[in-house]
Amino acid sequence: MLSYQHGYHAGNLADVHKHALLAWMLAYLTQKDKPLSYLETHAGRGLYDLTDAAALKTGEAAKGIAVAADWFAPDHPYRTVLGRIRATYGANAYPGSPLVAAEMLRPVDSIHLAELHPQEYAALATNMAPYGGVFRQRDGFEMALSLCPPDPRRGLMLVDPSFEVKTDYDTIPPLLAKVHRKWGVGVLVLWYPILTDGPHRPMLRTLQEAFPEGFRHEVGFPPAREGHRMTGSGLFVVNPPYGLQDEGARLSAMFQQQLMQN
Repeated sequence: MLSYQHGYHAGNLADVHKHALLAWMLAYLTQKDKPLSYLETHAGRGLYDLTDAAALKTGEAAKGIAVAADWFAPDHPYRTVLGRIRATYGANAYPGSPLVAAEMLRPVDSIHLAELHPQEYAALATNMAPYGGVFRQRDGFEMALSLCPPDPRRGLMLVDPSFEVKTDYDTIPPLLAKVHRKWGVGVLVLWYPILTDGPHRPMLRTLQEAFPEGFRHEVGFPPAREGHRMTGSGLFVVNPPYGLQDEGARLSAMFQQQLMQN
């Protein structure tokens, strides 16, 4: 199935959660001089216009980054990246995770992106061309297994499927276990939606059994519209960078304060 396009959801509160912690982790990892690899299995198009028809149709960005940008201090990595992207592409631009990573990484670092959807891949290749990297129109899970361990070995992989393929909930735990066996030092970051019927719960139980030292962080928020099933966003991180738990607690407080105001 290739129907999912993230443009309808770009800049929503799940993106705020995911991208804020991703930017923080990459800022932490790039403090050292050693080069690193960034891998992403479901890259999307990388750059979004929050005034286009898709974004306006759902209104998710209006309830997401439009209100959340001011949660972050001016020197927070996420807000810094957002500012740079908007200075380059305009006030209504929003970076997907590939551009968040590209803005955080250095010339010595490498980036590998996979996107299977033909239109999304074409847009990704165009949007990422100024930043360099390797882009592949292929299954992201296959890319992860074929590239690991990457060169350089130090680095981070983001697994960010839409979960429109329901078998992803069963596929991901053994996939991460295989990647971890091949790439024991890699920071493996899984994003997942929190839906009203809880399909993520068995997956999380399996992951926590396999990776007892993994870091799980979840935030809740109101449905974007009536009947919308997503009521939160989760990340599960294997080999979490030092300090991530504290950063997660700060972000949880931001979301909780927003919930109290609604």
